Order: sequence, then C-alpha cells, then structure tokens
Amino acid sequence: MLARVQSALLQGIDALGCEVEVDHDEVGIDKQTVVGLPDAAVRESIERVKAAIANGGYPFPNGRLLVNLAPADLRKEGPVYDLPIAVGLLVAQGLVPEGGGGLDHRKYLFAGELALDGRLRPIKGAIALATLAAEKGLEGVVLPAENGIEAAVAANLPGQQPLEIFGVRTLSEVVGLMTGHLERDPLPPTDVQGLIAQAPAPIDFAEVKGQEAVKRALTVAAAGGHNILMLGPAGTGKTMMARALPGILPPLSPEEAITITRIYSAAGRLPPGQGLVRERPVRTPHHTASAASIVGGGAIPRPGEISLAHHGVLFLDELPEFSRNVLETLRQPVEDRRVTITRVQGSIEFPTDFMMVAAMNPTPRGDVAPGEVGRREMERYVGRISGPMLERIDIHTEAPKVSWDELSSAPKGTGTAAMRESVLVARDRQSARQGRGVINANLSGKQLDELAPMADNARMLLGEAIRSLNLSARAYDKIRRVSRTIADLAGQSEIGPEHVAEAVGYRLLDRRL
Repeated sequence: MLARVQSALLQGIDALGCEVEVDHDEVGIDKQTVVGLPDAAVRESIERVKAAIANGGYPFPNGRLLVNLAPADLRKEGPVYDLPIAVGLLVAQGLVPEGGGGLDHRKYLFAGELALDGRLRPIKGAIALATLAAEKGLEGVVLPAENGIEAAVAANLPGQQPLEIFGVRTLSEVVGLMTGHLERDPLPPTDVQGLIAQAPAPIDFAEVKGQEAVKRALTVAAAGGHNILMLGPAGTGKTMMARALPGILPPLSPEEAITITRIYSAAGRLPPGQGLVRERPVRTPHHTASAASIVGGGAIPRPGEISLAHHGVLFLDELPEFSRNVLETLRQPVEDRRVTITRVQGSIEFPTDFMMVAAMNPTPRGDVAPGEVGRREMERYVGRISGPMLERIDIHTEAPKVSWDELSSAPKGTGTAAMRESVLVARDRQSARQGRGVINANLSGKQLDELAPMADNARMLLGEAIRSLNLSARAYDKIRRVSRTIADLAGQSEIGPEHVAEAVGYRLLDRRL
C-alpha cells in the first residue's frame, strides 16, 4: 500500500514542500530503503522510526519498504522526516484511517525528530514550515511541542489562510489525533504585537558617563541607519554604548520580528521556549571568527552573524584585529543588504540589513604615545583596515578618555528616552518623504539628488571638503546621506552648511590619515 505525507525541507530561511511517499510490499524481500538525496541523518531515520513504532506498541511491517522524498533532485538533511515517515508507515498498514475519524493526514504538514521511545524532539525552521503550510492551502501543522509556540506565530498572519497548530509530545499523541481518540486542541495564534511590546528594556545611555559627543553621533547613526566606527582608548564605554544602541532604534514591526525569527530558527539559534525574537538583535562576533561564520556557509548554507544581525546591530569590537579576509567579505553585504552564498547545488540568499557598529583602540596597546611615534603607530594600526572598507562606514567618531570628575559624579548625561524620541521623529520625517521603511542610509545617488536639496553655501562647503580630503564618490554620497539625517534631526527640509559641517566632522579617519 502507498501512503503520502506532506513535509518540508529548508533552503536558507525558507521552506520548500517535500512529499514523503511510503510504499509497503508485504511479499517483497525484508528491506528498508530511503531515496531522494537523503543525508546520513535521513537514512538513519528508518532505524529511529522502527524503534519508536515498536516502543509505542504498534507493529513494524515486514517485507519491502521504500521511502521516497520528493522532489528527488534536492538534498534532504536532518531528522525532520522521522515523524512523516512514521505517519506514512502507519497509514500504509491501515492502522490509522485515511480521511476519516480524526485529523486527515492529507491536509496537514508533519515534521519532527523521533526518540527511540516515541517522544518528539524539536526541529529547525518551524515558523518557515508553518508559513509553507499556509501557502500550500493546508489546514495545519503537526510538529514537536517545543516548536508549537514558534509555529503559532505564523498561524494567523494577514493575507494568509489561518492554520491549526498542533504541538505534540509523542508519536502516540499523533496517532490519537488521527484516529479521533485525542481531542483536537490546536494552539492559539501568537499575539506578535503584544510580545514585541513586552520586550525587556536595554541598557540606558544615561548609565554611560561622559561621551556626549559619541551619543550625538550614535543618535545620528540610529536616525538614518548609518554604520558607525568609535575610535578611542580602552575603557571609554564603547562596548556599553554599542549594546545600548537598540534602545534608541524604532521598535520592531511584526514583519521584522517574524523575519528575524525565521533566520534564528533556520540557524537553530532560537532560545528554547521562545517562539518570537522580540527585540533587535545585537551580534558581537569575536575577532578570531572565520569568514564562513560571519557571512554564512556550510555544505548546505546556514545564516552567518551578519544575517543573525538582520534588522539589528552587528558589533565588531577591535575592528583591526579581524582578519583582512573577513573584513573584505563584509564589503558587499554592507552595501547590498543581502548576501548570496553559492554552492554546487545552487545559490541561497540571506538578508543582511543591519547597522554595523565598529570599535577600535587607536593602537594595539590601547592608547597613543605622544608625538610622531604615536601618530605613526596609529597609522599602522588603522592601516590594517582597507580604504574601501572604511569608506563604507558613514560615521567615524572619537570616544575620548573619561575624566575622573565625570567618572566619580552621578550620571547626568543624555539618556535613552531623549535619544529615542529624536530618532523616532527623524524616522517619521524620512517615512513621509521617502516611503515607509526607506531610511537615509539606503538612498541612492539619484534619490539624494532629489530628496537631499542643499543650500548653495552648504554645497560649496561640501565641495571644499571633498577636494581637501581627497574623498571618493562613495564618501561624497555618504556625507550627503549623513547630512540629510542631521537635517532631519533638526527638522529642516533643506541641508544647510551646519549639517554638512557636522557630517564632514564625522569623517575622522579621513581627516587624520
């Protein structure tokens, strides 16, 4: 008898349909075969399924057993097919009704890893699987209980068919649902907006003593979505301010939260019991990280740190200590807001729309020696970063050493609430002028010509700065984008010389070196 069960396979952060066909021939030779480009974990599924079915009190059939994972030209990996194979075996033996009694297996998508005693273990990409089920017009999804909350996020999204999400703990529960002996009790849809509103508060900038100029630069960066580099000696609060930055960014929209959750789920990074990423991520890879871990990769590509930072912050501490190869691989994703990883089997694209926040000491020892020796030492250290990479950072700002008076006094500087208010007002101006979601950092040169009008004296000042600093066309557009953001913070429609002067002042390394 032949049985067909709907499942899925992950490609990047998206799910593709996979039909699990189980064919049982009682009179054939006693043999079990899995075909359809399975990896080792999938080929081993038969052994796990055999033990789970037997320990659940159900018979495992004798004779020839053939399992086909279609489409056959796409590689299948992981233990996600344990549950659909087990369901197919039970249907093929007639142990559960086909289309009657309880849950009709033909109208649901199944996924899950089986333990030998029949328990279900969690899988990756549950939210993508639920989205696929809705796109295919299925009625729901059956998957491990630990993935239920995550899949429920996609249970009732606007513009898609509502889904029934069943989070089950054992194979016996699945059989009970299909036979009608277990009451159908699907999980309620997740209140995405409500969970985002409950996100914990980040570090308050008021806790950072001194560094008012850096806070201003970070406000500008957050308002326009600009990349920023903080240069200063060790112990000046650079790391603390980078971690506080998400607090002044606009709250996640439901669409952004779901996209981030899809990435973390596909990478297996979603914390247990958490079905939704509620706050903007801050990723802080160590400077010894490889290019594959930063950008993404693997035989079957997985998201890297730059994709895990999507809609959030990628913090690169001690930027010159990262290998030259790693920094150069960042150049294209920083500009294009996406990265494409190509393998023999095909190409997979991951989103990389993040704010890059970098920090560095002026020299390897953490400070600068006085005089010409110190200047040359700093030049050598900054020289580890290529010019094209530095050009892709919109704002360079200095984080000076904090004085004893500031350290010993009570916090009294600018706090997160005031900075966030300024950022939100500037973002609203951008949305009204450019459309929802289009920030200044992403404006093209043609758009800047139209949306960033300059006063004559501002244009003259910018031209003088470009000539004296010998800046490239890319740096010219970076200054215009930052000037546009500074004008938005000031509530001005036209860019004035004071806005250009501040933006040019943020080309710190261009001026020093």
